[in-house]
Amino acid sequence: MIDLTPRPLRLLEAYADGEAARHFTFAFEPRRDEPRGRPGQFFMLALPGVGEAAFTYVSTPDANGRFSALIRRTGSLTAALFALEAGAVLGYRGPFGRPWPELPATGRVLAVAGGCGLAPLAGLLEQAPERLALVYAARSRAHQVLGRERERWRARLRLIETLDQGEAGLPGGNPLTVVRQWLGEGEAPALVLSCGPEALMLAVARCCLEAGMAADRVWLSLERRMHCGVGLCGHCYIGASYACLDGPTYRYDDYLQLLAASGQVAAAALPPQPC
Repeated sequence: MIDLTPRPLRLLEAYADGEAARHFTFAFEPRRDEPRGRPGQFFMLALPGVGEAAFTYVSTPDANGRFSALIRRTGSLTAALFALEAGAVLGYRGPFGRPWPELPATGRVLAVAGGCGLAPLAGLLEQAPERLALVYAARSRAHQVLGRERERWRARLRLIETLDQGEAGLPGGNPLTVVRQWLGEGEAPALVLSCGPEALMLAVARCCLEAGMAADRVWLSLERRMHCGVGLCGHCYIGASYACLDGPTYRYDDYLQLLAASGQVAAAALPPQPC
């Protein structure tokens, strides 16, 4: 039986983290033997009298039910959330969806994120080995997110940051140029993970195929309107797939098959093109 009743969730703290974005820390009372969540999954956050929406984890719940999330102010629900103070009680359901795959034991790994698309990758990056490289693209310094986390990652991983318009210390231009350079530096990567604007992710996937990678080694995190989280409302179809159940992380070859089976024509299905 599916239970759609949210459980109590307490807001512990929040701070500004990027343009119109805040970094929230929440906590709930954990239940015995329940799944805590894995990087790439999402949860449903309910504000009494306002509504409910899906958000991704930055850090997944620990043994005490404490976790964090990066949330942008985009509408009435997030505006109401931004107005709350520490101690406020909300509602929580989760974890939902399919997480990122396990990182391979050997081989290079590339993560590509755009804007707030860095958040779904954060939990994975916290535990990633040094052989992982991160390309992070944003419109400007003000639009960059997870500043505290990036400082930690920069000391341990290869972190390449780009801005739409160059600013002091950071190059401007297309992040795909950086991706292509990295792909050509050595052996083919064992895995590529991407999250951000869908056009960016699909372009990254095509770059990987153009470089000779197999489509089953590329993973994308696809954002859809997940209103229920359990495959009932039908708002998050990708082909014949529910993103809330089979995603939000999809292997690129599976994604292409979904498009082909549904007769959809998209840039993702076109032959690989130079980046």
